[in-house]
Amino acid sequence: MREMTGGEAVYESLRALGVEYVFGIVSVHNIPIYDAIHRGGGITPIAVRHEQGALHAADGYARATGKLGVAITSTGPGVTNSMTGLFEAGFASSRVMMITGQVDSVYYGKGKGFLHEAENQLPMLRTLTGRTESVQRPEEIGEAMFRVASDICTGRPRPGAIEIPVDFQYARAEIDIPHVEHWPRVQPSRDAVSRAAELIRNASKVVIWAGGGVLTAEAEREVQQLAERLNAPVFTSTNGRGAIPEDHPLCMGPLTNMPAFGEVFAGADVIVAVGTRFQGGATRNWTMPIPAKLIHIDADPGVINRNYRADLPIVADARLAVSAILRDLDGKREIKPEDAARAQVENSVFLGRAQELRDAARTQIRREIGPDYEAIMDAMREHLPRDGFVVRDATVPAYLWGNRLMPILAPRTSLNPTSAAIGPALPLAIGAAIGTGRKAAVIQGDGGFMLNIAELSTAAQYQAPVVVCVFNDGGYGVLRSIEGRTFEGRQFGVDLHTPDFVMVAMGMGVEAERVDSAIAFRKAFARGIAHAGPYLIDIDVTKLTPMAGLGTPPPKKDA
Repeated sequence: MREMTGGEAVYESLRALGVEYVFGIVSVHNIPIYDAIHRGGGITPIAVRHEQGALHAADGYARATGKLGVAITSTGPGVTNSMTGLFEAGFASSRVMMITGQVDSVYYGKGKGFLHEAENQLPMLRTLTGRTESVQRPEEIGEAMFRVASDICTGRPRPGAIEIPVDFQYARAEIDIPHVEHWPRVQPSRDAVSRAAELIRNASKVVIWAGGGVLTAEAEREVQQLAERLNAPVFTSTNGRGAIPEDHPLCMGPLTNMPAFGEVFAGADVIVAVGTRFQGGATRNWTMPIPAKLIHIDADPGVINRNYRADLPIVADARLAVSAILRDLDGKREIKPEDAARAQVENSVFLGRAQELRDAARTQIRREIGPDYEAIMDAMREHLPRDGFVVRDATVPAYLWGNRLMPILAPRTSLNPTSAAIGPALPLAIGAAIGTGRKAAVIQGDGGFMLNIAELSTAAQYQAPVVVCVFNDGGYGVLRSIEGRTFEGRQFGVDLHTPDFVMVAMGMGVEAERVDSAIAFRKAFARGIAHAGPYLIDIDVTKLTPMAGLGTPPPKKDA
């Protein structure tokens, strides 16, 4: 314990938590924190252009690195601006902490109309966080920050927040800064592990379902080892992509919702689900049957049995649980040669059929998206490094091929708005790219891009290595399709006046170009990847061969 200002206590706590970057906007209600960061060094503040972008960038940083992502905002309007980012981080189970100021403690709760007064900020934040604290004395800043960080980083991650009155940030006090070597992991019970190993031993047809919890727990190696030991097909949720490389022969990808794979799930003896909630999109809104014995491993007991009944629930960290199962399988009992031979044949036939269905599904998707998008997707994968990020927004290209087909080849390189919000892709990519120094390719529609277009300026200021691919159809393509199918073809509110994105980008200091063909895109994307800083490609999708499955495309623009 030593004397310091409250702002310095925030800085020292962040250093003790291993934080290297913070994302946010300086304001009169957080200046002492930023001053302490500036004087102390070792933490790089990234000045975004909107607090929503700050939370999304912190989220992207957390997903890409596995570390704590931190956003610092003002009180009142700064907090309300950030709520969408908190909402998305919660949906994605992301390790995100928001630090916000608050009015001077002498005015807090008085309703006097003080600058940025936000009397109900605390209950508002609690609707979207696992834990939110309001500091009552300068002396408790360090401990409060560590309580919030502990909640965020223990078990299933949830965003957290802390508000600190600005006079406490200036005040000097004797403040203790806790230190934590590592956060505890949820240990599996010995009995549950033994029962899981026994179920798996007696099965010749095992399916693994890997969710985002595999990546959170850094259990990719263990899951791949289990799959290879069992010769088991591995399906992933969209958030779980990268749990096994999608060019691995056992990887089925994020295609669980395709009806053809019902045959695989129906034919399995056991399904081992690791770190997943079985979200609606992955299960056709829970209409997909899972008739096999279900072993469900998750650090959050609240998600087990929520959507599918588990024959064997294991509340545990994914890496610890799968590691323990592997060790138990190493000591398995002897099996008669004839039984082992029969099981091997059954497994080979089962896996072969799963691989046939996977290959057919991939071929079907390629046929549906058409030759131009197929070529664009292949060009992106060819030029993007294996460990580069594929960041998708809620947009037609993402839904039809970015989320399903474009190969993800390394852990933590697949990012998308889990909440299906439009707009997060660019700041998510900025956080991931700045935090790692690696390239990020953004798949974004023009409508969603406008929600965070100001963050192009952030990318330019910090030379973030992002290649922003704006698929421009002059509106909200997904909604255009829904309206066309639902309201007898009537269209309303979906056609937008869009700016000249190339001119906007270049005006912000970002290199940019416009393309209207797959051939031109390949060359442009290669230039973008080779470029040291941010790059934007505006793609006129009305000139491309339309994709099947989402209704009538917009009319072609004049040449």
